[in-house]
Amino acid sequence: MRTTYMAKPQEVKRKWYIIDGEGKVLGRLAAEAAKILRGKHKPDFTPHVNTGDHVIIINAEKVVLTGNKLRQKMYYRHSGYPGGIKATRYDQLMQTKPELAVYKAVTGMLPHNSLGRDMARKLRVYRGSEHPHQAQQPEIWEM
Repeated sequence: MRTTYMAKPQEVKRKWYIIDGEGKVLGRLAAEAAKILRGKHKPDFTPHVNTGDHVIIINAEKVVLTGNKLRQKMYYRHSGYPGGIKATRYDQLMQTKPELAVYKAVTGMLPHNSLGRDMARKLRVYRGSEHPHQAQQPEIWEM
């Protein structure tokens, strides 16, 4: 009788990938990054184990939002106090903190539990084309 292979956390081999965000649509970039972080591109994907790889996203400031999303899409955060909701339009967010916009898009596509938080720790987002991870010998991921 054959049994399904289940990856064990100590057996997972992790690689590093770079995704260049220049000219890419935010949602499609985030979906690709979430797929790598989750490990769905590997043949030994296991839903309950963090089998994903590390992802470095560069040129976050050059990511594109289609349609009227720059003016209409809002980023909300709450202080925890009554009436403490803050709203920022994406055109302002992309000027001040483009890394946050990309980070939130990717983490929103990961599981919303402790497994997803572990996956999000392997994501690094940088505004420009420079990153401090040359020692990890990252490979370029083609979309």
